[in-house]
Amino acid sequence: MADVTVSDNPREARQANEHVADLMAFIEASPSSYHAAAEVAARLAAVGYTEQRETDPWDAEPGGHYLVRDGAVVAWWVPDRVGERSGFRIVGAHTDSPGFKLKPEPTTGAVGWQQAGMEVYGGPLPNSWLDREFGLAGRLVTTDGRQVLVATPPWLRIPQVAPHLDRSVGESLKLDKQAHLLPVFSVGRPGLDLLALVAEQAGLDRADVAAHDLFAAVAERPAVFGPRSEFLAAGRLDNLSSVHAGLVALLAAEEGDDVLVLACFDHEEVGSGSRSGAAGPLLEQVLARLAVSLGLGPDAYQRMLARSTCISADAGHAIHPNYASLHDPDHRPLLNAGPLLKTNANLRYTSDAASGALWRRACRVADVPVQVFVSNNAVPCGSTIGPMTAERLGVVMCDVGIPLLSMHSTRELAGTRDPGWLAAALTAYFSGA
Repeated sequence: MADVTVSDNPREARQANEHVADLMAFIEASPSSYHAAAEVAARLAAVGYTEQRETDPWDAEPGGHYLVRDGAVVAWWVPDRVGERSGFRIVGAHTDSPGFKLKPEPTTGAVGWQQAGMEVYGGPLPNSWLDREFGLAGRLVTTDGRQVLVATPPWLRIPQVAPHLDRSVGESLKLDKQAHLLPVFSVGRPGLDLLALVAEQAGLDRADVAAHDLFAAVAERPAVFGPRSEFLAAGRLDNLSSVHAGLVALLAAEEGDDVLVLACFDHEEVGSGSRSGAAGPLLEQVLARLAVSLGLGPDAYQRMLARSTCISADAGHAIHPNYASLHDPDHRPLLNAGPLLKTNANLRYTSDAASGALWRRACRVADVPVQVFVSNNAVPCGSTIGPMTAERLGVVMCDVGIPLLSMHSTRELAGTRDPGWLAAALTAYFSGA
């Protein structure tokens, strides 16, 4: 990996180098939401956090705990004493990214080619998947109910049609999601079974696999580039940049009166409506069971929620130099100019005056610059886990994240300074700012 130079200050440059290098390693270890949850859990376990199984009695002992549910993970730190001044300080993020998911019976093909049947997952930029090698990553569930994580080498590719065959592709590329996005994985081998190959990669027999959740996983490694090493290119920066920053912050935070919570949900890119998504009960169940195990009654728990706050961390948009007219003319965030505070009058983001002031306090304590993102009125605004979390919990919330270009591409573009700044601000928030 190239050295990352993002500051003339040697100490700041060294810290940015270390953070970006660790983020890149985290992304490589997390080719699917299931792998991301497992990587967060492994890093927590390595520093003494205790795994909480949902079927076991709840452990409210002081210290660190974590719970994994499918492709989601929730971690929390209980201080030595939870009292009348305590609340929850929550950072929320998501582990999934747009792309393609393997269909239940995936092996298909045409005119001598062996191809993979895949569904579009979320809202990827399909053109960014053309002529790019990728593997499959996710989980296999065996006939006896065991779950096995698997990540294959780069076996697949969606080939682009040559302009000699279709002169229109150079002017207006139109991709039919059913007809044009089937990747090839072999040729002239009609008996080859893709799922059997994946099972073999996981050390299983094809007959052992009852079901699967497998996603396209780009093989190209993250990279730092530019004459001053100021850019980071990688897949899944939306939103592993926030998952990683939240994890770093949780482990670096100073203990206070509040219970610290990191909630990394799955399925945000498809609406969050699942048992491991932010619209589901996962976070509520964790907080409620924790409150009961701490000896809090219903009213005491509600009082604790009233003292609580949550930061929804999800990547946002930097201004695009080739499409500047799509951005608000008075709000033009750049890479390497600080994390975004995301606002929207129609509550697609949760930030308001109170929560925005909270974020600015955290950034001021951490000496982190703040940029504000607001959409052009003529351009539809995206959303995050923020609104549904606020609706479920009723806590003060804001939406933040690092700025990106090429969001939802297989190779998103970030600045090398912003990820470390996001982690620093979240650390200050967790520490009581």
